[in-house]
Amino acid sequence: MSSPVIHHGSFRDISGFLFYEDDRLLRQVNQEGKDDFVRLHKSGLYDALTAKGWLIPHKEIEGHPGAAPNAHQVIQPEKVDFISYPYEWCFSQLKDAALLTLRIQKAALRHGMWLKDASAYNVQFHRGKPVFIDTLSFARYEKGKPWPAYRQFVEHFLAPLALMSYAHPDMNRLLCLYLDGVPLDRVVALLPARARWKPSLWMHIFLHARAQKKHEDNPSKTRQSRLSEKRLLNLLESLGQAVQGLKLNTRKSQWAAYYSFTNYSETAFEQKKTLVADFLKRLHPGKVWDLGANTGEFTRLAGEMDANCIAFDVDPLAVEAFYQENKRQKTGNILPLIMDLTNPSPATGWANRERDSLMGRDLPDALMALALIHHLAISNNLPFGKIAAFFAALAPSLVIEFVPKTDSQVQKLLAHRADIYPHYDALHFEQAFSAYFDIADKQSIAGTQRILYLMKRTKPE
Repeated sequence: MSSPVIHHGSFRDISGFLFYEDDRLLRQVNQEGKDDFVRLHKSGLYDALTAKGWLIPHKEIEGHPGAAPNAHQVIQPEKVDFISYPYEWCFSQLKDAALLTLRIQKAALRHGMWLKDASAYNVQFHRGKPVFIDTLSFARYEKGKPWPAYRQFVEHFLAPLALMSYAHPDMNRLLCLYLDGVPLDRVVALLPARARWKPSLWMHIFLHARAQKKHEDNPSKTRQSRLSEKRLLNLLESLGQAVQGLKLNTRKSQWAAYYSFTNYSETAFEQKKTLVADFLKRLHPGKVWDLGANTGEFTRLAGEMDANCIAFDVDPLAVEAFYQENKRQKTGNILPLIMDLTNPSPATGWANRERDSLMGRDLPDALMALALIHHLAISNNLPFGKIAAFFAALAPSLVIEFVPKTDSQVQKLLAHRADIYPHYDALHFEQAFSAYFDIADKQSIAGTQRILYLMKRTKPE
């Protein structure tokens, strides 16, 4: 048995922590968290939440000594396929995570408990749905006291949702800068004046921010007054209405309707789908990342082959449309996320290790990069060799589409910039990628000058 290794992002809660052992992710419940952990089970709350799929289930590891002294119990949570962060979610993902947190808080009260924190990082997307993952966030309800997680809920959920609704749908990226939640004075400065006319936002954001400012030298005065259970439930109902009442800013997106304006003929589009499906069948990957997935037309080909798929796109409205369609279809093995591949999520938090970078997470067996190369090489001036090296560092197999300069989509990119890309052609593309991959197959897409490649890595970067 290997020596336990404590998870580098699990150190803030005195109740316990996560650690790895023999490729298993385990959680130690410390003696400080014993009473609440026992109460979680004896009250029936654990069974109620896991039965609804709201809380990640776990099994107890009997007799395990733990990874550090002071252990009460060691548990093994069900594995989440891919860890994502709130600054990578679209509007409806953050909204669904917020509403789940409130439902769990209400359920906890019915069992004599409550959430002692309401961090957005306590939620992950698992099998297509949000699920609460922090078993140690539950504590005994203290009658008459204010909800200790109120401010955190507002700064992690309500405030960024309001910014996404009133300002721009990518404003949740502020959560990457403010890991402990977006400070309300910043939120007030960014929200338009019309947001003040929404009573729920006035109360939970504007008045809340004013109280924080007024009592910044004595923060205890900003805490809520004593709350009966009925008043606490009314507060939760008010927060729920505030979240539900927010709608996404539906300004036009360049890419959300991409497939309605593509230069493919119907025949060419169907042939491309056939070729992509054939390449994926030959790879038979268990995990696929679709880079520049848009609304997921091709990601679903991999999903239909039972691969676990992560679909990345820079456009928050394209990801929003993708997520909404996944909910309609009840798709459990595809997770769409917002990601700028030219500036992917960094390692951040304490010592740059609390939240993993994109490349520091569970990497896939195969990549898809369809209709992407021209955006990276021309829009962002990235040399083919840099792109090839990055892709090779991510996965051993690659399905990639080359889009030549003669293509109308590339012509649009060149319409307002000088053509300083003399080596942007299929020959130089193949030469650069051959330094990292073997070209196992390539097929022209009928009716276009585009080429689809199947590549297999020869060596990592």
